[in-house]
Amino acid sequence: MSFTFIDSHVHFWDQRVLPYPWLAEVPAIAGPHTPADLQVEAKENFPAQIVFVECGAPGPEEVQWVEQLAAREPRITGIVAKVAANAGLATTLALAGLKRHPLVRGVRHLIQDEPDPRFCLTPAFVAGVRASGAAGLSFDLCCRHHQLPAVVELVRQCPDTRFVLDHCGKPAIKSALLDPWREHIGALAALPNVTCKLSGLITEADPAAWTVDSLRPYVDHVLATFGPHRLLFGGDWPVAKLAGAYPRWLDAARALVSHLSPPDQSGIFAGNAARVYRLAGAQ
Repeated sequence: MSFTFIDSHVHFWDQRVLPYPWLAEVPAIAGPHTPADLQVEAKENFPAQIVFVECGAPGPEEVQWVEQLAAREPRITGIVAKVAANAGLATTLALAGLKRHPLVRGVRHLIQDEPDPRFCLTPAFVAGVRASGAAGLSFDLCCRHHQLPAVVELVRQCPDTRFVLDHCGKPAIKSALLDPWREHIGALAALPNVTCKLSGLITEADPAAWTVDSLRPYVDHVLATFGPHRLLFGGDWPVAKLAGAYPRWLDAARALVSHLSPPDQSGIFAGNAARVYRLAGAQ
């Protein structure tokens, strides 16, 4: 049975249009993935609204391509654009350029693959994150669990920037490790300018053997720390295809929060994303 929801974390790409070198490492999903492809996979569970999140192509070109997609698929109502947060004047100019694109609601500079776990605390990076907030754009945090202590400090240094933590901070679900991830998530959730995406968990688990119960301790913890009003559903499609089809993760996410009140569930699957990303047409 279908229901109305917003997906706060969707990727689209087509290497015939823009380059994505990292896809060479994941040939199973390296082919074109467009809104039409998501429609085929999701069937009746196609989101009412979609927030596109950058995939690594040059920021301005990717934004322009997604705007073209949105002209044909109006359910794309928000964009989180790629930006180099640590590029000084170039960062400032890039942010000014993004402000000219109405669908851009936030920005992202990937932290997860940086070898220095304190990379996000370099002065240039902190300055760029602060500039993002000053430009009225939220900042998506995509990091791995061992980088969370530095991310907590980054957020503390940028109180006027609104942050969205992607994929619950990528806990080590496959190894069934909860600590010190739980402590770090608690510290991050204590900061009022952070929300958290209920996304990306099935690819942090064993892609071939995950179950709803294997995800439950992690979801229960972000519920306990962030609360339902600061969690937003994300499909992480098509990366999530490495661990399961779109409807399977959607069903799992719904099961994991099914004990909550209807208003809390509605917030996680629609209202919170509409608020965080200021989506046009949201109810």
